Parts: sequence; C-alpha cells; structure tokens
Amino acid sequence: MLRNDYARRCLCGSPQDKFFIQMTSRLLNYKSLLPQMIRREISERYKGSVLGVFWSLITPLVLLGVYTFVFSGLFNSRWSGSDSTADFAVILFAGLLMYQYFADVLVQAPSLILSHANFVKKVVFPLEILVPVVTGSALFHAFISFLILLAAVFYVKGSIPLTVLWTPVIVLPFTLMILGFGWALAAFGVYLRDIGQIMGTVTTALLFLAPIFYPPTAIPDWIAPYVNLNPIAIPIEMLRGAAIFGQAPDPFLYGAYSLVALSVAIAGYLCFQMTRRGFADVI
Repeated sequence: MLRNDYARRCLCGSPQDKFFIQMTSRLLNYKSLLPQMIRREISERYKGSVLGVFWSLITPLVLLGVYTFVFSGLFNSRWSGSDSTADFAVILFAGLLMYQYFADVLVQAPSLILSHANFVKKVVFPLEILVPVVTGSALFHAFISFLILLAAVFYVKGSIPLTVLWTPVIVLPFTLMILGFGWALAAFGVYLRDIGQIMGTVTTALLFLAPIFYPPTAIPDWIAPYVNLNPIAIPIEMLRGAAIFGQAPDPFLYGAYSLVALSVAIAGYLCFQMTRRGFADVI
C-alpha cells in the first residue's frame, strides 16, 4: 500500500509542480493575445512622440554617456580590479540595466488592475496576463539596453566573451521572480492603494542596497551575507560575469536562486487568483 502511494506521488508530482504546470498552461492559452498586448503596450508608451520607439534606443545610449562622464570624468571612479574608467561605466550600466527591468514592473504593478478597470468586469478577459504584458514590455527595453551593453563591451575590451550566451538562462529565473512580485503587487494594490505610493521608495532602496554602484568586495563583512536577499543582487552579478568578465554562473547559486524565483512566481500567481474575485467589488 505504501509503495503504491509513493508511486502515485512520483507520477503525479508535488502540488507545487502541478500548480506550476497549471499556471504555465493557462498563460500559454493566451499565446496569441499576449504578444499583441505587449506590442500595444510598447507603442502606447511612445504614442504621440516624433521618434516613437527609437526612444528605447536613444535613452540608454544617453544614460551610458552620462554615467561615463559623471563617474569617470567627475568622480574618477574605478571598479575593484580594474583601472579603466570605461570599464566602470560598462559595469555600472550592466547593473542598472537589470535594476531598471525589475523596477519598471514593480512600480507599475500596484496600479495595473486599477488602470484597467474596464477589463475587470469582463468575465472572459484573463486579468492575469496584464502582469506578463508589462513584464514583456520592460523586457523589450532591457533587450535594447543589453544590445548597447554588448556594443560597449566590444568597444572597451575588443571582444565579447562567449559566456554571454548564458544571458537567457540568467534572465529566465529573474523574469519568474519579477512576475511573482508583479502578480502579488497587482492583487494587493487593488485593496491597499498605499502600496503604489511606496513602491518608488522601495525600488530606490533596492537600487542602493545592491552592488550596482560599488563592487561586492566593498560591502562590510557583517552585512555581506544579507546582500543576496536583495532580489536583484544575484542576477546583476551573474549578468556582469557572463557579459563582461567571461564567467559562467555558479551552478549552486543559480540553482538556489531559480528555486526561490519559481516559488515567488507560484506564490504571486496563487495570491492573484485567490484575490481576483473581489476586484470588481472594490473597484
């Protein structure tokens, strides 16, 4: 009897596995709708501007130039193990690229359902895809910035390391974590409007608490073990390693982060589905 129960559990999988499969299959049901809404989200962002979507290329280029001027020309900043000011600008840009991807979604998420109130009363509309739509739009802008990063790395170092091919692997669990936080914030933002007011402060705090403007070696020993609790710290270091320093992600660290990211995604999605029934009453 016990052996049969064990076999049944092995075949059926854990509740977490079942829920992840259910979540993935539900999102795949809207695989034709999702790209359309992402394109619409991107176009709406630049609606009415003369240059349109070209701003997604111009903005990171300008920022890279500003970072290089400020930190190399004014502050004469250097990264640990490198004497080049151009290296510092590229390393800084890589960190800010990942941060911006994360912050774009988290700042918008609390007001996402409220700003699409007309969809709430449409029973057939899948509200859960609003978070992937915003995430897809943020990922598009991050990809443009990443192309500029690669161009900068090539200019500074003369080549791009082959380890850059690890980038999609690094971004995948990071995206899962962003989705999880996005779903949870979108759900709670309907009931507690104050969340939208504090997210700007929270994301700014995460910016300075992550090794973006300073190397991990500059972090005091007493706080170093807690830095990785910042959800953007590990992806930033892994991206820098892969795209700039020619280092593959640490398997143990990557595996642990992926498990946490998957748990956050499942918890966020579950939270959204459990609270969505009351959206119409609150709105």
